[in-house]
Amino acid sequence: MASTSNDNVPQHIIMNAPENASDELEPGACHDSILNPTDSFEEFASEMSSSLRETCLTTKSSTISEIQSEILETAEDPKLKAAKSSDDLQTKDGSMSASASNSNLIEENGDDTDDDQDYLQSPELVNKEKHVFILSTAGKPIYSRYGNEDKLAGLCGVIQALVSVIEEQNQDILRFINTKDCKAVFLVKGPLILVAVSKSNESETQLVLQLTYAFNQIVSLLTLTQLNRIFEQRRNYDLRRLLAGAERLIDHLLVFMEKDPAFLLGAVRCLPLPEKARENITNAITTTCHKIRDLVFAIMIAGNQLITLVRMKKYTLHPSDIHLLFNLIRSSESFKTAESWTPICLPKFDATGFLHGHVSYISEDCQACLLLLTVQRDAFTTLSQAKHTIAEKMRRANCLVAINNALNRNEELSTTKPLKHIGIPEIRHFMYKCKSTAQLFSSDPISLDRLQDYRLRHKEGGDIVDKKITKLSDIDYVRNYRKFCNQIHCVATPAKLIFRSSSQDTILSWVTNGFELYVTFDPLMEKDHAIKAVDRLLRWIKKEEERIFIMNAPTF
Repeated sequence: MASTSNDNVPQHIIMNAPENASDELEPGACHDSILNPTDSFEEFASEMSSSLRETCLTTKSSTISEIQSEILETAEDPKLKAAKSSDDLQTKDGSMSASASNSNLIEENGDDTDDDQDYLQSPELVNKEKHVFILSTAGKPIYSRYGNEDKLAGLCGVIQALVSVIEEQNQDILRFINTKDCKAVFLVKGPLILVAVSKSNESETQLVLQLTYAFNQIVSLLTLTQLNRIFEQRRNYDLRRLLAGAERLIDHLLVFMEKDPAFLLGAVRCLPLPEKARENITNAITTTCHKIRDLVFAIMIAGNQLITLVRMKKYTLHPSDIHLLFNLIRSSESFKTAESWTPICLPKFDATGFLHGHVSYISEDCQACLLLLTVQRDAFTTLSQAKHTIAEKMRRANCLVAINNALNRNEELSTTKPLKHIGIPEIRHFMYKCKSTAQLFSSDPISLDRLQDYRLRHKEGGDIVDKKITKLSDIDYVRNYRKFCNQIHCVATPAKLIFRSSSQDTILSWVTNGFELYVTFDPLMEKDHAIKAVDRLLRWIKKEEERIFIMNAPTF
């Protein structure tokens, strides 16, 4: 059973809904947000409807340059003015220009061999549920989720030819191809073509979202300016030279997106912490860093969850940039053993240049990672000293213990009944997104994290396996949420409320102006009982909002 209008929502749940209350905001909402609220589906639906002209990427004005200018205008120390320099994009561009122009790259445009044709029919490729290919507009392979890019050169040539024919004949973009058992989605972004071929239940918009994240992952390593310049100077450049080792980041990102609905919802998870502990952590950062004039963001994360974010006034981050930072941390074990200094481009914040990041874990006995992002490329020593000061202040305030307790509590909930502490036994699983702050809370965040090696544990390796599901696993929950997210966010006929039962479960999906809520019940759950449970859940979230969300937007 599904309803597509609030007219069909039972009256008592409308009356109790936080968005209709005159004296309070919806759970998790606050008047100032650390993140840019976004509707990912609207964003990527727009991506799919863009014109051919709009695929030629242009670099917008640089936010990083704007920050540097503001720092110089207010700086009183002449030494600081003399030390001013643009970020190392210029240096990187220069070395790249030389690399692109002086490379003795051997072009391999020969005919496909029989071996290559046989390879395309091998189980290594045919049995996968979803493929992702990235190539240049010249047809040069850049990345493949499975298989060997060199052996896929012929396939990349076919993809490039398809895209080119549509452009030449129709002055349009090839967007997707649907067959009986799979769909292929195409995304042209400047000099790159990205393709997803999927046999899953994901919609075209959801696949475009994943391709855009993969593109942004590449931009985060190179900057958009550098990427455009490379192919302007040499159209046939083999980008794998620059991305050597970065395949790991894209691999992890694609798996991360499959198992975490935060990507679908355009939101960020926060680590549930006592209000006082989060306040002490934030104060440790602000009191230490408020005099570091060129520090733009201080971000602390643990277990793919945000602990706090302190920012320079006027500037916020997009959830997708936070997701890329999560992916960077989770994919790099080296951060756990030493302080690192690395250039990081955040595409939504500024795709034209790098911020410079001091990345380190707070201590050996705490899994919280601190990122200090600045516009100055020579600030390592200053930020290293700041990090140690922050860690000491946190230790004195028992913040490390609070973080460890929160992580352990989540892990404990993931191995028991996650909703036992809420007191709503009818609910199996839920996800709640506050739209105004782009923050997400779910009943069991750690269980989704355990899916990192679910393919390995099931010995599937991404292959399609026919198996009878007796009880929904975490990945099956995510697959269900994909389907309902697609119905809720359908551009043509968006639904406000969906209530649907199957032999496996009952799912209620509800979208209002202030929040999105997805709840899973037992198969025999009746609608009236489900609504009562949801009403109790919303009241519980409102009561706990100071613990499970970041309710302010601290600045330096």
